[in-house]
Amino acid sequence: MEEWIPLFDIFFKSPSPETEASLWLDQASNSFSSSSSSSPAAPINRSSFVSLLKKQCNHNSSTPANKILFIETLPNMVQSKILSFLLFEYQRFCVSDLVWLAREMLGDGASKVVDFWVQRDAQNLLDRIPKPKFDWISHLDLDSADDDSIRDEFDSVPDWLSDKAASTGTILPWLPVSCADVDSEMLVVDSWNGKEMTQIRENMEEDQRHVVDNIDHTINVALLQPDDHEMAAKIRAQITSVECTSEVLSLCDEIRKFCLDKCRDSFRFLALIEPWNADDETAAVLLSNLHSGSEEDELGWPSQVLCSIVLPKFLALEKSASRVLMSATIEFCKIHHRAAEYALVFPLILRKEGINNFICEVISRVLKECLHLGHISGFCQKLLCGRTEERKCLFLPCHRGLISDEPTWNESLFILFQNILIHDVPLTQDSVDCLVSKVQELAEKYSKSLKFGNFLLHFIAKCAPMLQAHKYQLIESVKCTNSLVTKSILSKLNAL
Repeated sequence: MEEWIPLFDIFFKSPSPETEASLWLDQASNSFSSSSSSSPAAPINRSSFVSLLKKQCNHNSSTPANKILFIETLPNMVQSKILSFLLFEYQRFCVSDLVWLAREMLGDGASKVVDFWVQRDAQNLLDRIPKPKFDWISHLDLDSADDDSIRDEFDSVPDWLSDKAASTGTILPWLPVSCADVDSEMLVVDSWNGKEMTQIRENMEEDQRHVVDNIDHTINVALLQPDDHEMAAKIRAQITSVECTSEVLSLCDEIRKFCLDKCRDSFRFLALIEPWNADDETAAVLLSNLHSGSEEDELGWPSQVLCSIVLPKFLALEKSASRVLMSATIEFCKIHHRAAEYALVFPLILRKEGINNFICEVISRVLKECLHLGHISGFCQKLLCGRTEERKCLFLPCHRGLISDEPTWNESLFILFQNILIHDVPLTQDSVDCLVSKVQELAEKYSKSLKFGNFLLHFIAKCAPMLQAHKYQLIESVKCTNSLVTKSILSKLNAL
């Protein structure tokens, strides 16, 4: 156990230990490999580290119910940092071990009390890493089954597929589908038929954002009736003319009663009442009193409230956001993290004209004050490396023209990533690679920009271990710049 003390010291003392812990494990593993011939001690590597975390310890009793994992004996703060580190470097660990560890730490909610941040990090670990498909094993009686029978059952062809294979008249020789099984309306592509292929391509490329004119929720919602439109018009007029808080609270009751109690199409109703036209004080009261609802679905009520009340205000921001609106937004996002990501941060960053300094300030505060470091790291990965359909966004159809599919890279966006780095967010290697690619692409465009140069200084200082492979490409890119910090940047790069 003594050999692991330096690593746990890192988790205890460092506010962002991911990079330092990774370097320590690499050095310790290399040192053990070079001396393994003369030392019978247990190996020090990532596999043995996870094995140590999974080790079961007796807790006041020898009964299985009181057995806890070694990681659970550590302070909650350290548990949270270790889970963030495992997420940061999950590609260098056995994925099935990480999934098992996260599930064991979450445990049964009825019998196990888990610290909020530990629970959040364990859930992030389950959500972010690719899960191995081994759930089918739980349905097999491995103790009583014969190995050959298991192998035969696993390799056997399903009965329905065998029956289809034995039938005649297949449409395609390699697929067991007969003509009788094909619906008359099914589209069958014969060779390269241009019209059909165009239709298929358009269907495949259809925007998978969760924003359409007719959003179909998972619950059955009643269509809006004529009297519903009348109520919406009444509330729309009242929102812009209320004079006291009590009137706003009364409006909140009406909105909540219609959208949540009557199970109507709340998203369409919010679009009709146009709550973003309210002044900041009224919007803050609406936001503070409409936050009830489940966050299980990123398209749920909290996200709808956020994207209909404050998102349009921030998309049009041309000066610093008012203190009252910003405070209400922060308090709302602290409670609803998914809504903050899908209905505010993502749409703002994807603003078609690009973010400005005021929007950058809003996003920076939401990320810093409302989301955990591991959550922000995963968000950055989806933004920089993920496909378009992975960037789930929610916004009203009338605001679709303000939001693009890809971020517009400008000085303010580089400032945002500088703020993220200052916040000690542990970026993943693929996120760093994408940022390097953007630096190479835009270095000449922002050759005299001091903001771009300051971002580079922080980028190199915070991500130095992950930039060694890009050292010479970055040097060539920085040589294209001519700002006050160009020499400092080159000095840091040469020191890598």
